[in-house]
Amino acid sequence: MAQEKKANRLIQESSPYLLQHAYNPVEWYPWGEEALQKARQEEKPILVSIGYAACHWCHVMEHQSFENRKIAEVMNKYFVCIKVDREERPDVDALYMDALQAMGVQGGWPMNVFLTSEAKPFFGGTYFPPQQWVKLLENVANAYKQNREELQESAEQFAAHLNQSELEKYGLIKSNPEVHEDDLKLIYKSLSKRFDKKLGGLEGAPKFPMPTNYLFLLRYYSYTGEKEALHQVELTLREMAYGGIYDQIGGGFARYSVDAEWLVPHFEKMLYDNGQLVSMYAEAYQVTKDPLYKDVVGETITFVERELMSPEYGFYSSLDADSEGEEGRFYTFTKDELQDILGDEEPLFSKYYHVTAAGNFEHGRNILHRRISDEKFAEENELELEVLQEMVANWKEKLMEIRAQRVRPSLDDKILCSWNALMLRGLADAYYTFGNKHYLHLAVRNAEFLLSKMKQGDKLFHNYKQEKATIDGFLEDYALLIRALIRLYEVTFEEKWLEEAKQLTNYTLAHFFDEQEGLFFFTDNSSEKLIARKKEILDNVVPSSNSVMATNLHFLGLYFDEEHYQQLSDSMLARVKDLLLKEPSFLSNWASLYFHKLSPTAEVAIVGRQAPEMRSEFSVFYIPNMILVGTENKSDLPLLQDRVPINGKTTVYVCYNKTCQLPVQTAAEALQQLQGRNKQESKFPSL
Repeated sequence: MAQEKKANRLIQESSPYLLQHAYNPVEWYPWGEEALQKARQEEKPILVSIGYAACHWCHVMEHQSFENRKIAEVMNKYFVCIKVDREERPDVDALYMDALQAMGVQGGWPMNVFLTSEAKPFFGGTYFPPQQWVKLLENVANAYKQNREELQESAEQFAAHLNQSELEKYGLIKSNPEVHEDDLKLIYKSLSKRFDKKLGGLEGAPKFPMPTNYLFLLRYYSYTGEKEALHQVELTLREMAYGGIYDQIGGGFARYSVDAEWLVPHFEKMLYDNGQLVSMYAEAYQVTKDPLYKDVVGETITFVERELMSPEYGFYSSLDADSEGEEGRFYTFTKDELQDILGDEEPLFSKYYHVTAAGNFEHGRNILHRRISDEKFAEENELELEVLQEMVANWKEKLMEIRAQRVRPSLDDKILCSWNALMLRGLADAYYTFGNKHYLHLAVRNAEFLLSKMKQGDKLFHNYKQEKATIDGFLEDYALLIRALIRLYEVTFEEKWLEEAKQLTNYTLAHFFDEQEGLFFFTDNSSEKLIARKKEILDNVVPSSNSVMATNLHFLGLYFDEEHYQQLSDSMLARVKDLLLKEPSFLSNWASLYFHKLSPTAEVAIVGRQAPEMRSEFSVFYIPNMILVGTENKSDLPLLQDRVPINGKTTVYVCYNKTCQLPVQTAAEALQQLQGRNKQESKFPSL
């Protein structure tokens, strides 16, 4: 008779990842004082195992080792075992990931790190197969018993490494506040050396979307007219949209492609990717007017609304890669399945999406992907474009009906403030570009949700589930929400969003800012103290919280005429400038800020009853170094003071550095002023 499974302490948690381990025979603790105190009292080493709900190899290691009673007995006997959801506790994850890399181990998840009873790391790794895992556990336990002093000494050295300043770590001792066009060109030149000029993205595999790289390239193109920069953006966005990394039937992007061709994805779908990619494709559409980008934005938002939105208009975190025990099964098809579903249209479908009898994935299954445009495919197959597009729409509808009957990938239904902020900004950007009021409705409802459910007093919380927000906000929560609220103001002219952004900014300055180094810590000074307090400088799949805050301070300094904000932004950029010039692919969001500093940001104030309508006319053009303010009546914002409609007509004031052009009454005239200014200062492409 099978032994009844007994719940461990994780049963009390709300994280789906932790709950997945709640019936393991391992006596898991969540990260917290109870586990740390037990380790100190019993003088036991700590095993911290870190992962996340959509992580394929996390599931594999759980099934092979953490569900195995004999292995669990070894873990329970020798260690205090702590399970961490890296998405809930990015501070804990970043700390021990840094330690792991200092040990010479390439990071990844699952991450398993061994700590002393004082939570200082001395050994670690990622995935281990069961036999190797048991051997490792026994060796570590034995070493901790027999060579405690040696391990303690090693742990102290790693702790000292973790407490090293990020500025010291990267040799950023001096600050260089000057900005030069030649440096911007050097940033681009360094980044361009890594371009994959055939398949898009950066060279090599795996390939991650990395939207901040391409947002910088668009800004660089707007400043210099460098066609190679725009071509790399167009190549990358097209190849991603045609590839298997994009869900050709249901919309939305997977986390990354395991190959260089964007073909075979790791099928998990993350909110943070999709939010940023909506922004990326919407912004690129302003430059190119490529209808493919509009389709991608629309389908991705539809996917997020359909599969990741809560009844309260919060957005869930992710969808798993696996279903029915197989990665990608939910999204892939065999040729025989497609024949049954589509009948006579299957051969054309298979040609369009490159389906074969052998398949291009496991078990003869096919990852659907494209290689050419609809126009070219229609021409090659002697079809009218409209007929083809109608057929494609019908195919998608039929396959979505089939997918609705399949076992769905697991949903990680926790709501994270920072990732919601990325989606909120994506929705606001999509509304700005395309004018679809449904996008604005979703954005406003999400902002209202975040500020009512994940903010208490002046403080943000990082997580939310079942009416509870339990983890103090990190800098990424504040920084990304501030950025999204600024954008929401620009597309609505409702000043409450801007005021919220300023209040949150002032909170970060009081609780996160390090006066000594001039950068922000990742954690609130009133939050739990770990063995080191870190700063996040490098941009990754999500832009670094310091680069986002420096950008926020730049723009809020303009909106509120706060010179202190501007000076802080300047000094933050100066701190990282030397590294930015050397390694732009790791600081591409900082690179975009460098662009904004190089020439004065245009301040466009629209005053009068037609302010919202006139604002929408500006979105037809790509003007990345511009802020928009507007009011139908009057406003206390510095940029709107003493600005009135002339002769009762809606009026536009274009200003730079507190110096204004003559007021005009059409968007076309204002755009001419913007174009004229940009032609003086750069090689801005003709509007």
